[in-house]
Amino acid sequence: MTEDGNVAITVIDRHGEAHELEAPTDMNMNLMEVCKAYELPVQGTCGGMALCSTCHCYVLSETELPEMGDDEEDMLDQAFFVEDNSRLGCQVRITAEIDGLKVQLAPEAEG
Repeated sequence: MTEDGNVAITVIDRHGEAHELEAPTDMNMNLMEVCKAYELPVQGTCGGMALCSTCHCYVLSETELPEMGDDEEDMLDQAFFVEDNSRLGCQVRITAEIDGLKVQLAPEAEG
C-alpha cells in the first residue's frame, strides 16, 4: 500500500502488457472503474450492475477476495471464456485487503 492509502493493482491487458495501477481505497470504487480511469479497454457497459460481463477478468494472484454474489455468478454462467478464477471487475471493490491484486482481462466475446 502506498503512503497515501492507495492499493497497488496489476492489470494485464489483452495484448499481454502489464499495467501497474494505483487505486484509492476511500472512494468506494471497483476494479472496472479503476481500469476505465486508466483508459484500459474495459467497457463496463452496464455501469457496474453485474449485467454485461464486459469487465470480466481472471484473478492471477492469491489475493483473498469477497465471495461472489448471486448476480455475479449468474452473469458469469452466461459469459464466454469463463475459468475457475473468473470475476467481474465491477464486483471487486477497492479495499486495503486487495493490495497486490493481479488480474488479466478476459478476451472480449465475439459479437
